[in-house]
Amino acid sequence: MTKDQIFEFFRRLADDNPEPETELEYGNCYQLVVAVALSAQATDIGVNKATRALFAAVETPQQMLDLGEAGLKEHIKTIGLFNSKATNVIAMSRMLVDEYGGEVPDTRDDLVRLPGVGRKTANVVLNCWFKQETFAVDTHILRVGNRTGLAKGKTPEQVETKLDKRVPQPFRLHAHHWLILHGRYVCKARTPECWRCPVIDLCSFRKKVMEPPARAKGSRKAG
Repeated sequence: MTKDQIFEFFRRLADDNPEPETELEYGNCYQLVVAVALSAQATDIGVNKATRALFAAVETPQQMLDLGEAGLKEHIKTIGLFNSKATNVIAMSRMLVDEYGGEVPDTRDDLVRLPGVGRKTANVVLNCWFKQETFAVDTHILRVGNRTGLAKGKTPEQVETKLDKRVPQPFRLHAHHWLILHGRYVCKARTPECWRCPVIDLCSFRKKVMEPPARAKGSRKAG
């Protein structure tokens, strides 16, 4: 894509959704870190279902330590990899209490020190809570970046680097949310819904799907 095409790409996504937000539910920065860490290889819907009762009882790292690993597992046992995630959340909470006074740090270097917090999680926290212009590349953004030609790369880090260089103002703060939502609901992995894509003419994907898949015969029983 050219610079003008990239600007128009984000302008259209911004017109459709001027103030995009993460679909994870949280009440403070600590809860956001926990929610994002739990969302690895899980859906936001599934994480929200598990954390509603958890976050009603736990708002701080110390409260998480008081709950304990066994208590945490009871809350998140419906989430994939919940055993290892619970271990990491408890270890993360301990580090926050012991080394950061119970406060979530606002730099990537400090965030990635926390158990269970990788670069993507750190970028989400920096963007959503601290309003920094970061690009948290998940599977959706990796796919959209490559499929559209916006930012091609084999790894999340390569795509992130290209996005950082190519996304212009005033779209940098919300760019990764627009891309995630676009990948989640329009530019889907199995069958991209190109027939309703607002940026179809800017996309370099050659195998565009211009019509919804035909409904299989007999898929609905006669009433």
